[in-house]
Amino acid sequence: MAHILAIDDDDAMLVLIKNTLQKDGHYVTCISRITEGLKNDLSFYDLILLDVMMPAIDGYTFCREIRDFTDCPILFLTAKSLEQDVQFGFSVGGDDYIRKPFSIVELRARVNAHVRREQREKTKGFSVGSVRFLLVKKEVWAADQKLPFTKSEYEISLLLAGNHGQIYSKEQIYENVFGYDKESDISAITEHIKNIRKKLAAAGLSPIETIWGIGYRWNNI
Repeated sequence: MAHILAIDDDDAMLVLIKNTLQKDGHYVTCISRITEGLKNDLSFYDLILLDVMMPAIDGYTFCREIRDFTDCPILFLTAKSLEQDVQFGFSVGGDDYIRKPFSIVELRARVNAHVRREQREKTKGFSVGSVRFLLVKKEVWAADQKLPFTKSEYEISLLLAGNHGQIYSKEQIYENVFGYDKESDISAITEHIKNIRKKLAAAGLSPIETIWGIGYRWNNI
């Protein structure tokens, strides 16, 4: 599951992309024109599908402008097939091409392959299920809702979600988040977890599982 941004001035193309990728469980946001403030929201996305022939600003130019704002793969949608066009796209920060017209099978295969293989070190943000961590801003979002986490709650959530599926004891959480030189108490972890769960529950989520006698685990839901 990934948060995908599709940018194309062809509304029919956007409908096709959204309907296709949603069947694989992805969240798809569709945009038909590039706006000035768009680059400020890019940390929400795990992959971008970007049409090359856009009005006002072309896909190559936009890709070059946003590379400092996002780590995610950028796949160009284009009818251009000349070798120099492909090379130029890679030079401005693109990761792959999907040539128009393309089949639904190709679209799904290429997108899912990039989602699976994406192993860049995340410096901007990452998603676990429907929860998005914005690393630069140190914020946690559920869909379009910012969760009001304290600094400690954010750090605990980041540890668990960043290693989702792994079980952490209270002692391990305390050591990773606070360190043994800090003036705190391991029992405080229980209260932090309780508060985190309450704020997640307000957004309709409950990803933190208690493994009785061992610790806590963040599940990818």
